[in-house]
Amino acid sequence: MAKPLIGITTQRWSSSLTEPNTRVQGELHGYIDAVLAAGGMPILIPLSVQGDDLRELYGRLDGVILPGGGDIEPARYAAPKHPATNSIDADRDIAEIWLARQALADQKPLLGICRGLQVLNVAAGGSLTQDLPSERPTALPHYFRYPAFPLDYPAHQVKVEADSLLARVVGSASVEVNSRHHQSTQAVAPGLSVVGRAPDGVIEAVESPTHPFALAVQWHPENLQAQPAMRALFERFVAAAAGRRR
Repeated sequence: MAKPLIGITTQRWSSSLTEPNTRVQGELHGYIDAVLAAGGMPILIPLSVQGDDLRELYGRLDGVILPGGGDIEPARYAAPKHPATNSIDADRDIAEIWLARQALADQKPLLGICRGLQVLNVAAGGSLTQDLPSERPTALPHYFRYPAFPLDYPAHQVKVEADSLLARVVGSASVEVNSRHHQSTQAVAPGLSVVGRAPDGVIEAVESPTHPFALAVQWHPENLQAQPAMRALFERFVAAAAGRRR
């Protein structure tokens, strides 16, 4: 049987220190490797694919991953821009918000990671805290920058809600996670449930209880594949995508 096709949205960055206008569209290997290891076939979605082309590509996919990256334009959740909000890519916002809404409507498996949780929340009608250090100064540190900290640095625990999809996937009431985000969910979108929180109360996981697999986490499980629970996130997601194909 053919492997399920898993779409992973891309991001832009400069490919040259001497030519800053040289732009690459791609994605970090951790996401690709995790999908392959889980039995899926990763398909990168270029940000220049929009409109009818994006709809056509989406229609061929069995599942969608919204990975980490820069911040979302605050106007998309009716907020003024905070000085710390950065690395906005309008094309990425347009593509990912459309993909999130479509996957929710179509019951297509969806996995959000870090920024991907924030995209899912905004797409469904929620809002964001734009800068935890300044807006929630009593919060724990949540941004452990690489390479000062390894990608799998254990930043904090996440308490997992019982009787949730996340709990069934990771098989535990808590997980130890890495952390590389300065924004977080503020108002939770209608239709989404909070299923994971850090010790300081920051929302670390949400899911749609009416969807077969629409789950998003604020940490980076692609960098924690040594942990069975983090491998299970990708394995269960890919299995859901494979089930849809059948």
